[in-house]
Amino acid sequence: MKKVILSVLAMFLCIHAAFAKVETSSIMVDGENGTVLYAINADEQRSPASLTKLMTLYITFNALENGNLSLNDKLKVSHIAAGRSPSKLGLNAGDVIDVKTCIIATIVKSANDCATALGEALSGGNEREFAKMMTKTAQKLGMKNTTFKNASGLHHSEQKSTARDMAILGMAVYHHFPQYYPLFSMTEFEYQGETIKGHNDLLLTYEGADGMKTGYTQNAGFNIVTSAKRGNHRLFVVTMGHKDANERNEKVALMLDKAFDKIQSSKTLDIQQLKAEIETPLGGQKKTLYAKNEIKNEIKNEIKIATKPKVLPHFAIQIGAFSDYNKAMDHAKRIQQQYNTKLSANNIQIEKLERDGKSLYRAQIAGLSEADAGKLCLALKSVKQACITANVDSQTQFAKR
Repeated sequence: MKKVILSVLAMFLCIHAAFAKVETSSIMVDGENGTVLYAINADEQRSPASLTKLMTLYITFNALENGNLSLNDKLKVSHIAAGRSPSKLGLNAGDVIDVKTCIIATIVKSANDCATALGEALSGGNEREFAKMMTKTAQKLGMKNTTFKNASGLHHSEQKSTARDMAILGMAVYHHFPQYYPLFSMTEFEYQGETIKGHNDLLLTYEGADGMKTGYTQNAGFNIVTSAKRGNHRLFVVTMGHKDANERNEKVALMLDKAFDKIQSSKTLDIQQLKAEIETPLGGQKKTLYAKNEIKNEIKNEIKIATKPKVLPHFAIQIGAFSDYNKAMDHAKRIQQQYNTKLSANNIQIEKLERDGKSLYRAQIAGLSEADAGKLCLALKSVKQACITANVDSQTQFAKR
């Protein structure tokens, strides 16, 4: 009987351990030919968080190369971009920012307001259309398991990617736009007299690391795409779904150390031995991930950039405040669907506030004319639904009208 009890306890402990363990997804590839050196859960779909911004930047670099955009062009910040939750640069609706600063802030600060401003500028003011462009570009690059829903990487239940797809994207940025790749090595920049520091600690702590992008949301965990070079060898590492930044960075360092050690000590790299030294891997061997230049040229010809964003109406309504982001978003979507307005999903914005040490999320619907905002508020109030309108061009706080 004692043995039976011990066996049952052991079984439950194993089950608990299996469910308690949070599996991550990782991949490491040769930076020149795309050979997969190591992969585990590399095709598992996850929320990419701010790794999404790599695609926003890829399309931005394409527009710069095509002459449809220049680094000195000025972008007018919409109320939607300004209303994005942190991390952000802190832009206000109506502000003007040049493309170069917006790119740098998107890379270093992971600024959601800047990423949204770029997406709107490249799609005639409609971030939802830009997301479609992002997904189509991903498919052209061979990112088979990726769908984008916004320019910034803020949580959306349908925005998904994989470690393998993010490795494809990282390599495409590096190989297709080498003139802009050095921007990913920046750890800080100056903006309006203030030094803005970045989130990518590996650029400071790992020998040879010179890019690319971190990402985090509560749903995604801690993600990163890293490129590092030692001697004549460049490697790309992606790892996703970690519980904290330190764990994520340690995983990247372990993978790179093992690979660089093997490369430097041998003329031939034994991939199976390398995998065994990191951990038991999943995924195929010697599969390449390199998006060739002919693919770049296809994309270059297909992406049509609207260089002059539409001027959107600048009235918004506030329809409730919640202690949880998802509750605020769900409420805004219900209101939108119930009243069958002409709004698109990116006209919903959630503003985060801090009060007495607690977070509060205000649900808002923006992009309305003054008349439409007034009509919608009257309809909501008639069913005892709280509603406040605001002209977001003239003020940043909501005031009753």
